Amino acid sequence: MRRLPWIAVALVAFAGCGGADRPAAPDAEQVIRGWADTLRSGDVEGAAGFFALPSVVANGTPEVVLRTRAQARSFNAALPCGARLLRTTSSAGFTTAVFRLTERPGPGTCGRGTGMTARTTFVIRDGKIREWRRVADEPSAPGPVV
Repeated sequence: MRRLPWIAVALVAFAGCGGADRPAAPDAEQVIRGWADTLRSGDVEGAAGFFALPSVVANGTPEVVLRTRAQARSFNAALPCGARLLRTTSSAGFTTAVFRLTERPGPGTCGRGTGMTARTTFVIRDGKIREWRRVADEPSAPGPVV
């Protein structure tokens, strides 16, 4: 009988290891696709308009809160690559998008990143990006349940 709590913990842990992903809500996917297409065309101002104020971004960095439209423009302008949306999934209130990186008009260059994939996790509310977080391109396999 003492094993029952450990079995329950193991089942809960296993269920949370990627098995809960489901198709993204169409409205979230539409926002993400619109943002990516707009940025890829070189329209930094338009891409910034997809972000709520305030919003949180993290591109392999600590979180940054964008409080002004100018900060949202600067964030989008600093992204060196454009991106073409390949697929989305949702889990626990987050929508994760996989992109194929492209060159885009504007300063900077995608360089060797062109053609590679990248993953970003979003929180979309009321048709706006509330959170934008770069995540590992390939999620690591779940480790053993201890």
